[in-house]
Amino acid sequence: MTVQPVCLTLIAARKLREELFDYLGEQRDLVSGFTASDGAGHGPAVRLRTTAEQVKGHADEVLVRIILEQQDAVGLLARLKTAFAGAGLVYWIMPVMEFGAMDDGRDQAEG
Repeated sequence: MTVQPVCLTLIAARKLREELFDYLGEQRDLVSGFTASDGAGHGPAVRLRTTAEQVKGHADEVLVRIILEQQDAVGLLARLKTAFAGAGLVYWIMPVMEFGAMDDGRDQAEG
């Protein structure tokens, strides 16, 4: 049976960036790496925490994407719900049809 990877996306207030990155880095049994980018949260459910966010009209956020097996995503979410209780993290899980890295061709040219 083939295990289908999923993409776990997390959205957190930008002030949690370093704490979240450190926490994910400690979860080596589930997380082999992740990609992060800055985001701007919009909508009626988004909390504008600072005066600057209220002026800009959006929340400063960080988006984290992690590719892992579904059971590991569920386990990581359980840990995050405990570690970041009350932090307002938003998440979703989506199936990944294919995952890999492109070979840059140097390996074949050298051989």
